[in-house]
Amino acid sequence: MRHWKMVLTAFLLLLFVPIGISATAYYLKNKDSTVSWFDADRSSAGVLPRVADHPDALVSVFAARTVRWRGIVAVHSWIVVKEQGVSRYSRYDYTAWGDPIRVNGFVADGRWFGQVPEEVFAADGERAAALIPKIKSAIQNYKYRNLGDYRAWPGPNSNTFVAAVIDAVPEMRAVLPPTAIGKDYPYDDEWFGVTASGTGLRATLGGYLGVTVGWLEGVEVNILGAVLGLDIRRPAIKIPGIGRIGMSAAAA
Repeated sequence: MRHWKMVLTAFLLLLFVPIGISATAYYLKNKDSTVSWFDADRSSAGVLPRVADHPDALVSVFAARTVRWRGIVAVHSWIVVKEQGVSRYSRYDYTAWGDPIRVNGFVADGRWFGQVPEEVFAADGERAAALIPKIKSAIQNYKYRNLGDYRAWPGPNSNTFVAAVIDAVPEMRAVLPPTAIGKDYPYDDEWFGVTASGTGLRATLGGYLGVTVGWLEGVEVNILGAVLGLDIRRPAIKIPGIGRIGMSAAAA
């Protein structure tokens, strides 16, 4: 019994201490701010190359801390594509306001209301050109595309949308960060199935509880959206609030 108590204590510490650290960092960063979240910077973070300098096709997936206190534990993710020879990027977000699937509502690599985005997936050239038609088809056929479908927690939200696209295009072999709350929502109405990368299995109870085991995804346990996990392929631990500690999942 004593050993079980120690395991439970360690588990709870891993679950809640990182969230406390993230909350403290959020407070220290924002305590003197006089700018409302809605007026925060949404300009380009300079992650993507200038279109004039990059004629080839390109696909990127970005994630940035979401707005207000929710940024303590969660990110907002989106998809950017550019066909070969096209003179602009196309950005796809899933939001709680306006049309759920927003096309070019924001700068392609723009800060998410002040938060600098992280590129969690990137492809260009012939590989990107092959992915883009499948990505656009997945976006067009996304199930939760109607007004009122969006739910911040446990989903479907922006991360559910991107996860569903990745699932529909498994050759992307992309992995969303553990802070992408909503990625484990059953966008296909299946409580058990193959992971989005096609390299493992996942089980979920409505996005509230879940387990994922895959070569690309690693091992993840989802408790009310908070993810604890381990990535062996690209060594890292995954903890709530903070995310990955170790090698980036998007490393080449």
